Amino acid sequence: MDVGIQKVPEVTMLPIGVASKAEASNCSIRSILSNVTGKWRMIIILALEDEPKRFGQIKRCIGDITQRVLTENLRGLQRDGYLTRTVEPGPPVAVSYELTPLGRSLLETLKPLVYWSHEQMDHIKTARIEYDRTQAD
Repeated sequence: MDVGIQKVPEVTMLPIGVASKAEASNCSIRSILSNVTGKWRMIIILALEDEPKRFGQIKRCIGDITQRVLTENLRGLQRDGYLTRTVEPGPPVAVSYELTPLGRSLLETLKPLVYWSHEQMDHIKTARIEYDRTQAD
């Protein structure tokens, strides 16, 4: 299965519009994007860039995530095929997480957004300060 970076087709309008709740629940774009763009999932994908990591390593890398939330997000990413969970018998038992080819292709898609975010942070901070200042008046 080739999951490499694909050239984005030229379209005049992205196919994200829906007319009803039923159409929204069947929209593949919404389903996928809502799962990978959650508060923690992109950060978890980024944390696994260099090598497989154990649960504690991922938690330390991210910092401000609870054990329960990390567990839920790892399970969701595993369910969608972005990472694998490997259990090595102990003692002690060692559980590690690693990106799949699909997860690696998502990582390569996320990297430009990460770089862009880093490059634009000063502009965004300035815009936020200006917006907040005008809202206080």
